[in-house]
Amino acid sequence: MGTELIDRRIRKTRKQLKDCLISLLKTKRIQDITVRELTEMADLNRGTFYLHYKDVFDLLEQTETELLGKLNSVIQKHRAEELLDRPFNIFHEVYTLVYENASLVEILLGENGDLNFLNRLKQIMRDKCLHDWMEVVRTESTAVFDAYFAFIVSGCLGLVQHWLKTGLKETPVQMARLTEKIITDQLHVLSQNPLE
Repeated sequence: MGTELIDRRIRKTRKQLKDCLISLLKTKRIQDITVRELTEMADLNRGTFYLHYKDVFDLLEQTETELLGKLNSVIQKHRAEELLDRPFNIFHEVYTLVYENASLVEILLGENGDLNFLNRLKQIMRDKCLHDWMEVVRTESTAVFDAYFAFIVSGCLGLVQHWLKTGLKETPVQMARLTEKIITDQLHVLSQNPLE
């Protein structure tokens, strides 16, 4: 059997398991999901599951890591100047990623979401902010940066949650435009150094 065929089968199996996990997470907490019900739903045997994952928590963690990796790739390719001049571009890509993974993101950011995922998400954003956005806002005040970071991250996550909760009625383009307006308004306020 060719390597390409094996790789395709592995991707298909992992996608089936991930899709079934997402489906189960809509009605159950992760600790209440068993390998048995997951594999029955995916129409796979348990041995196949264990070829790919240690347990259900491992499947969830790898699913989260894959999503966070995609997010990190999106935000890392944008320079600090872009965020100041045109934050629309990065947010359009972020909202597109959310749209394409809406079921998973809604679960992870929902009431029964994974706090570990949220913390990892915030860390990726903070690392980007520390590296680039400090340059953009040109402030040496940690208090200003921390306040700005908390406001922007909470606001962006709140917008994503609201968008998901209301059924993704707006397009990723519309959401990116709204986010850009909010952030550029705040960058203007921040440039006034209100906390100094």
